[in-house]
Amino acid sequence: YFSVTLNAIEEFKVQAENFSNALVGFTKQGSHQEGDVVYYDDPLTLDTEENTPIGYTTNTPDGDFKTLQKLAGDIFNFLTELLNSKDGDRYLMSGADTLQKPIVDTGILDSALSTQINDWKSGTITTDEFIANLQDRSVDGGNTDAITDTVIGYSASLSSGGAGKTFVRVDKASELDTTTLANDRGFRDILVAAAYIKSGNLPPIADQVEIDATTGLPIVVDEGAPGATLEEMQENFYSVFRSLSGMVNRAIDDIDQQRFRLESTRARMDEIKTSHQQQQNVLLSSISNIEDVDQDDVAVKLNALQIQLDASYRVTARLQELSLVNFIGV
Repeated sequence: YFSVTLNAIEEFKVQAENFSNALVGFTKQGSHQEGDVVYYDDPLTLDTEENTPIGYTTNTPDGDFKTLQKLAGDIFNFLTELLNSKDGDRYLMSGADTLQKPIVDTGILDSALSTQINDWKSGTITTDEFIANLQDRSVDGGNTDAITDTVIGYSASLSSGGAGKTFVRVDKASELDTTTLANDRGFRDILVAAAYIKSGNLPPIADQVEIDATTGLPIVVDEGAPGATLEEMQENFYSVFRSLSGMVNRAIDDIDQQRFRLESTRARMDEIKTSHQQQQNVLLSSISNIEDVDQDDVAVKLNALQIQLDASYRVTARLQELSLVNFIGV
């Protein structure tokens, strides 16, 4: 049980670290959008040449962006499988509800993120509000756009907090908590970050723009991150990106704590097991001294004890019969 769970958590952490490294590498490279930068010169200010960068000629993400999105998609699917790890018929991360699959990708998460990305690009929600929605999982805070556990696809018992805990009784007086839930904060945050990055609605980073040949005014063909200029779009895009990158790093720390807690529980179980084995050896030795003794040796010892006991009885009887006459006659 412990080995399967710990292996799943360890593999989850490894994949999360790979994902985190990819996110860091992405922010250190280029604009991540193919095509040429579109510059806008306001036709109403003929005396001033602004040449303001306002987007790109295409909406196509570059190779690095495509690679990152594919990695996020692969990791999301693999991490979901890890959270659904089983030992026989029991799901290991469902709490006490061991027969219920912890998470099922119903597509609701992708749909919710796609909608929120559209709202963010169109300015319906601000960048700060979008970041808050991605981090918020609460159903009690009044935020209808929060990415709740139900939206992610967690089971009803996990989403409601009613899954219960699992314990191992190691002796008459001790129970150890072995609970690991698939919707613990660290697991949840990495899934949300991966789902965001893999979203087909995320590109482009900046607007795809054409300049109308007649009016000289820009026409947005495909919206990128919100902003009036290319600089503002990139800043808004990377604000969300950096926030999720930080969320992933914190999640990795949380997963490490989960692993350490389970390792400590396993070490405690091993200590108790060793103690039980030592007690068992002592008891087996005591039983062996009784049941496995040499019968001839026992007979000799019993005969010797019988002789000693008879002698003791005779001396005791002689002492009880002592009188002055018997004493003088001795």
